[in-house]
Amino acid sequence: MNTANSTMTRRLGNSPLHVPSLTFGGNVFGWTIDESTSFLLLDKLVDAGLNFIDTADVYSRWVPGHQGGESETILGNWVKRSGKRDQIIIATKVGMAMGESLKGLSKAYIQEAVEASLRRLNTDYIDLYQSHEDDPSTPLAETLDAYARLIKQGKVRVIGASNYSAPRLLEAMELSKAENYPSYQSLQPEYNLYDRAEYEKTLEPLVLQRGIGVISYYGLASGFLSGKYRSEKDLGKSPRGQAVKRYLDPRGLRILSALDQVAARLDANPAQVALAWLMERPSITAPIASATTLAQLDDLIAATRLKLDVDAIAQLNQASAESDEASRLS
Repeated sequence: MNTANSTMTRRLGNSPLHVPSLTFGGNVFGWTIDESTSFLLLDKLVDAGLNFIDTADVYSRWVPGHQGGESETILGNWVKRSGKRDQIIIATKVGMAMGESLKGLSKAYIQEAVEASLRRLNTDYIDLYQSHEDDPSTPLAETLDAYARLIKQGKVRVIGASNYSAPRLLEAMELSKAENYPSYQSLQPEYNLYDRAEYEKTLEPLVLQRGIGVISYYGLASGFLSGKYRSEKDLGKSPRGQAVKRYLDPRGLRILSALDQVAARLDANPAQVALAWLMERPSITAPIASATTLAQLDDLIAATRLKLDVDAIAQLNQASAESDEASRLS
């Protein structure tokens, strides 16, 4: 297998944060894996140099009986047990509903939410604090002013945006510049080999122009790009199966075929190749991926060491192009 140094880091936007080439998705903590398994994965992540962990206050409120905060709590318990707070970079988020009135990006709510996150995480600072989604009901200036206060207090180092449209991200950046507010240094959008069009047409030009870091989510398209789901009969393999159904079209199967071919040639597997393709994309800083077993974590580590050659990238680009572009490339 062609390899690159997995411990090499990349600067996140124009911030002081330098992160590994892959972000670990902490949404699994307390949802699909328990605390003891989470601890095992965190220990191995740090040992492998993959020390950038993304979570959110709302994880995993969608699970019956959960109220949110479960993921942050497990990560915080690991921080307390391991004593390795200074060895990890914690990214969390605020804004999605934690209750009927506990949501949004108002100054008052951000100040309340950050204290709760800090308590759960067993830390006195958050490396990357992200607006989980846009809040049109709150002026951008109010949100950015709240973040300015937190940065001044030392509770937050860097701020980022998640699920923002290009116009709103640009508006926030222009306001930060004009009013001397802290500026969003990262964006967290959906992006993978299948879901390319929206990001590449609207967001990618902006982040490249402004030097914004990108930590994209759904890097494996809910597991579809791992090759686990190849027909409708495979959809019952996991609770996420039905979410994969939309990918089972001619273009999706064409992408899987290309992933299979590249993986065979590079002695890798489709999931590793799909993540390596993201890491090679000039606008992507560190795609997010998660694992629920040590074996799956080995796959993530291997993906950071996989170097795609020019032919592999071209093959994947052509296979995943939208139909009109694919016909033009062929």
